[in-house]
Amino acid sequence: MQFSVQLTLSDRKHQARFLIREETQVACGGNAWPVMTAVRTEVVEGPFGSASSLAEIKLFSYRIPKVLYDLKHFLFVNFQGHGVVGGHFDLPVKKAINFSPPLYRQRYSFVNDLVNQHKPKKVADLGCGNASLIQMIKSHSCLELIVGVDINKDKIGSQRCRLSPFSGEYLSPRDLNLSIILYHGSAVERDSRLLGFDLVTCIELIEHLDSEDLARFPDVVFGYLSPAMVVISTPNSDFNPLFPAVTLRDSDHKFEWNRKQFQTWASGVADFYNYSVEFTGVGEPPEGAGNVGYCTQIGVFRKIGAPATESCVAEQCGQHVYKIVYSVSYPSLQQKEIRKLALANEVSRQVQSMRQRYVSSLRILRRGGGDGHRVSDTGLVPFSGPVFTELEKRKIEKSPEPFRFGNKLYVPLERLLAYPKVNRLCDSVDTMRALIADTVRLSRDGSAVKVDLRDASP
Repeated sequence: MQFSVQLTLSDRKHQARFLIREETQVACGGNAWPVMTAVRTEVVEGPFGSASSLAEIKLFSYRIPKVLYDLKHFLFVNFQGHGVVGGHFDLPVKKAINFSPPLYRQRYSFVNDLVNQHKPKKVADLGCGNASLIQMIKSHSCLELIVGVDINKDKIGSQRCRLSPFSGEYLSPRDLNLSIILYHGSAVERDSRLLGFDLVTCIELIEHLDSEDLARFPDVVFGYLSPAMVVISTPNSDFNPLFPAVTLRDSDHKFEWNRKQFQTWASGVADFYNYSVEFTGVGEPPEGAGNVGYCTQIGVFRKIGAPATESCVAEQCGQHVYKIVYSVSYPSLQQKEIRKLALANEVSRQVQSMRQRYVSSLRILRRGGGDGHRVSDTGLVPFSGPVFTELEKRKIEKSPEPFRFGNKLYVPLERLLAYPKVNRLCDSVDTMRALIADTVRLSRDGSAVKVDLRDASP
């Protein structure tokens, strides 16, 4: 929602600071109020000299109406008897503009869709902030390197937990290696470690650059880095009249361009550095708003001609300006120990499934084979359901069947290799045997996994 808050202050000298952050909190005098997602920062300072002094504070939010109560409570607690006459104030409510999903998520989803469509291996996010975009796209199997760069060292350094691998990613690892690196540095500095990337994103970045940095930006990103694709998003000032009393959406913005200004700049950059550019956006205007365009305008640049070869990139290496703040490598099947762990886990899971089916089949046989269950020649209830395709089922059925000897159930390695998830982790019986020999119990000749029917573990 949008609000225009007017406070009538007493003639007592007073200094009021309101800090509204995008991190969903309002801070004043050391107190934080998580009542809104703001897109503007305002600071109002005293002293105020007379009872007629007015402080107008503009708060911008796309949150729920609960913010009304929280804001009133906040102002009353912090200002009654300390500058507000009788604790009273005027709080007219402006018409809301709600984006669903939130605008920032629409921007990230746009990039996420591009990654899904074009399958880049290396992506760099300039002005990565809290690394939310990186967190969204890191699950794509095509990615091998994701880099984030931001001028705010503390902000990117606090994202370690969000980007660290979860325990489940060790049990079900990626096919390819993935590294994520966060750098402290400026988007207008040259660093050779960002050469040769498939995609560079600059989401809500350029409007924070002063005129000098904005002039340097194209030469660094398009001229020096020269990635295959660049995505730039920036506010569309044609949309701003829909936000009452808005000049700039954030106090740190140095400018906000309308559609013609952005497209003129982007087209000039594209022509100079041999790129094509297409324009789109996110954040549809409300019905009846007229031809104001998207709230966020986006330019998608594509390099014309072949990208730089690895030899060309190597010749430019050696210029390291950024400082590493955080680096992590994700578990993948390219790493032998991770592959062993994942294979042992999957083999154990399949063997335990067969054991449970065998025990169930014995109960059925004791009851005379009733309940409509069919028991195979091996004493196992045949698998069924949508877990496997018909082709996969036939492959499994053609493989050597599990068998019982005494109180032990033996599952041939060839049988296990016929299961798709196991086959994904190794390509031969010999490889499987070598990888699982020290984690599961094998038969004397090493041709089968054995499990005690009285025990739950293979």
